[in-house]
Amino acid sequence: MLNLTNHENIREIQLARPPVNALNLELLLALRAAIDDSVRDGVGGVVLSGAQGLFSAGVDVPALLGRDRAGVREYWREFFALCATLARSPIPLVAAISGHSPAGGAVLALFCDYRVMAEGPYRIGLNEVQVGLIVPEAIQLALRRVVGTYRAERLLVAGAMIESAEALACGFVDELTGVDQVAVRARHWLGELLTLPAHAMLATRTLARADLAVAYADPDKLPLDDFVEAFFHPQTQAVLHQLVARLKSKS
Repeated sequence: MLNLTNHENIREIQLARPPVNALNLELLLALRAAIDDSVRDGVGGVVLSGAQGLFSAGVDVPALLGRDRAGVREYWREFFALCATLARSPIPLVAAISGHSPAGGAVLALFCDYRVMAEGPYRIGLNEVQVGLIVPEAIQLALRRVVGTYRAERLLVAGAMIESAEALACGFVDELTGVDQVAVRARHWLGELLTLPAHAMLATRTLARADLAVAYADPDKLPLDDFVEAFFHPQTQAVLHQLVARLKSKS
C-alpha cells in the first residue's frame, strides 16, 4: 500500500493502492504508522506522494458504505487520527500532489507544510458537500489557515474542485511543476529547508503550526458521533450510493 524511499535525510512515502489510491482503513493505518516510523528513525522530513496523474481519490466510499455504524465510526476516528499525526508531526512534511486530489486527498495535503502540485488540468478541492458530506470544523480550520477565511468559505460551501493554476493563485498549493517533476521539486524544497539551523527552524515551525496541534491534541475529543450521524443522513446515503453506482458503471 506504500512505497518508502530514502533520499539521504528525506523519506518519500508514496501511496500505492491501485487504481486510485483510495483511502481505506488499512491505508490510513499504514500511513500513520509510516509517519510515526519516520520520526522514530530520525529522518529530517517526509515527502508524501501518489501516482502520476493522481495523488489520491480520497475516502474509499464503496468500502465505507459497507460498514455498520461502529465500523464507520472506527474509520473516521482513524482518519482524524492520521490528520492529528500530520498536524502534530515534529518534522516537516511536503505533499507532492502528482495529479487529481479530491476530498480526503486534499485534506492530507493541507496538513503538510508545503504543497507542490502538477501543472495542467488536474483538480484539487474539498468536494464533500457535492457528495452530501459535511466538512467538520477541524478540517475547515486546515483550509482557512492556508487560503484565508472568506476564500475557504466559498470553496467549502460550493464543494469546489479547482484546477492547479487556480489552486496556486488562491494559495491552496505553493508551487506548480511538470507532472513528472512533482516529487523532485518537493524533495528540493524540503532539502533547502533542512539546510537551515535545525533548532531555530523546528522551534519556529512548532509555534507557527500551534493552532493545528491544539485542534488535534486529542482526536477522540472531536465530534465524531455527530459526524457519523451526518454520514447516515438519508440524503447523504442516497448521494453516496448514486456516486458508487456511477463509478461501477464506468468500470
